[in-house]
Amino acid sequence: MDRRSFCVSAISTALLAPAAARAADAYPNKPVRIVVPYAAGGGPDILARQLGPKLGDVLGQAIVVENKVGAGGVLAAQYVAQQPADGYTVLMGSNSHLIQKVLQPSLKFDPVGDFLPVTLVATSPSVLLVADNSPYRKVEDLVAALLANPGKMNYGSGGIGSAAHLGGATLLSLSGAQATHIPLKGSVEIPLSLLRGDTAFAFAIAGTAVPQVKGGKLRALAVTSAARLKELPGVPTLNEVMRNELTVQEFWFGLWLPAKAPADVVARLYATTVRTLADPALAVQFEAAGNRVVHSDSPQADAAFVRNEYRKWAEIIRLTGITAS
Repeated sequence: MDRRSFCVSAISTALLAPAAARAADAYPNKPVRIVVPYAAGGGPDILARQLGPKLGDVLGQAIVVENKVGAGGVLAAQYVAQQPADGYTVLMGSNSHLIQKVLQPSLKFDPVGDFLPVTLVATSPSVLLVADNSPYRKVEDLVAALLANPGKMNYGSGGIGSAAHLGGATLLSLSGAQATHIPLKGSVEIPLSLLRGDTAFAFAIAGTAVPQVKGGKLRALAVTSAARLKELPGVPTLNEVMRNELTVQEFWFGLWLPAKAPADVVARLYATTVRTLADPALAVQFEAAGNRVVHSDSPQADAAFVRNEYRKWAEIIRLTGITAS
């Protein structure tokens, strides 16, 4: 290379380097969508809408929450996996996506390979619910009725493999009882099914259940967390009653990007989300709805967590005998 060419090259590099840095720093330069695989008004949707504005303030761009409901979260996952990996479309990922893939291996998405987990944002147990006018005041009452009426009582869920389905299947498996599973249009339908009398009991995510219990419409018999919920201190854990660790079922939610998202975008979204989750006011909002604020130590730690969870829920499904049909 002659001296003139070298100088031109050096000048070009000097000019382009700041431009490249500015381009990397520009994310996000337009609104970011969080795709929620659950119906509007349900616990996970409320969580996303509580997080969205505060995260938008930290990111410096609006957060748009978009609901894509269907197939136990699969439709939303497939949609996000096919979007440009530029950081502007984010999936609210959860263990429901892992569960659906275990139940239906032929599904055209891979909850591990198609996404880059960024961080957890919240965990939530399920709450075993009955209508407030139900004759069942504790778990033992419900189990006794189930054993006395095998297959004659119904329990509802947001779909096969959902938190509610797994909670019900676990209760039945461990107690030796039988009941009919009624898949509803979504988890938001669970309270209505109990109030109408279409179902006798159900497990609902705490974010959906706690407001209904506090409002006096539904009665909580147990929670699936390892410890009692702060918002329902008088309600025992299901493990206290059943004495089996399989009843400890914490459901979690996190932010996932399409698999080929740039590392700098992942790092920026992680850092800003962790900063957002440190807001005490957000923690109060989450806890009031039965959710607990959490975050991963790093995107890599989150990815390892997701892989471990995949194995765990596969084992639970084998033990309960749940199938996709």
